[in-house]
Amino acid sequence: MQVLYAMSRNQALNEKGGMDAYRRKISQSFELYLFALRYLIRIARYAREDAEIKKSKHRPSDADLSFKPVLIDHPIIASLSENEGLFRLFHQYNLESKIDKDTVRSVYSEFSKKEEYSIYSIQKEVADEEQRKMWLSLLKDCFNSDLFVETLEDFYPNFPDDQSLIIGALKKNIKALPLKSDFYEQFRPNKETTEDFGLALLKQVQEKDEELMAIIEPVLKNWDADRVAVIDLILLKMAVSELLDFPSIPTKVTLNEFVEISKRYSTDKSKDFINGILDRLMKQLSEEGRINKKGRGLIG
Repeated sequence: MQVLYAMSRNQALNEKGGMDAYRRKISQSFELYLFALRYLIRIARYAREDAEIKKSKHRPSDADLSFKPVLIDHPIIASLSENEGLFRLFHQYNLESKIDKDTVRSVYSEFSKKEEYSIYSIQKEVADEEQRKMWLSLLKDCFNSDLFVETLEDFYPNFPDDQSLIIGALKKNIKALPLKSDFYEQFRPNKETTEDFGLALLKQVQEKDEELMAIIEPVLKNWDADRVAVIDLILLKMAVSELLDFPSIPTKVTLNEFVEISKRYSTDKSKDFINGILDRLMKQLSEEGRINKKGRGLIG
């Protein structure tokens, strides 16, 4: 959608430029996931420095002496902190150079003030489930930190678009600890999603623009096509292309997904507009026999 919008606003952005821009955005999403994960590990690792600071005090308290950097030094965390393949990827994308030490210290410092963290860090043994719970709490604090979020946005302008996906991926990782050695591969963009679907949809909409507009415009009725929000028209074209050219995607999925996208990226009234127009288009195209889905239950 964003690439199609860019192409509609910039006539100099040709098909090849659009395809290249799309691939860059896909690649950046995976890199952003790795960057957020690298930051999370670095913040947890600051617990070791915290332990040294506490023990080096002139008069350390009993709590200082009892403190353990269990946030990073726990058996189930080794699948992250000692994962050679993961750290090769960190090096490949040069992520270490993007880590800000002040941000690491600041986020950890705020997190360490929590009472549950103070209790957790002086226990002789920490159960796996408790460790996962503490990392989920750390993850939440990271994304509630303006400093942390601003750092991600500075390097990855796509962060606002990908935020929910990144947080979801990291939550999945933490809940699955200890992780398989190549756990991160499940989040690497795969050919079926990015090429066979994403790139194919982009090309279809770009190449069949006039044909798609000819299908949509009569259904607008009282709406002047020139006055319909650009994003809404792009979403309608994408949805119609999905209905006609992607037989494995259920019609209800197409309707629901594009209504959801309109809520986030278009005007306040777009949700109802997209829902109403798509509903009419689906009925019309079905009656004309132009929607042919494969598999049971894909039409309804």
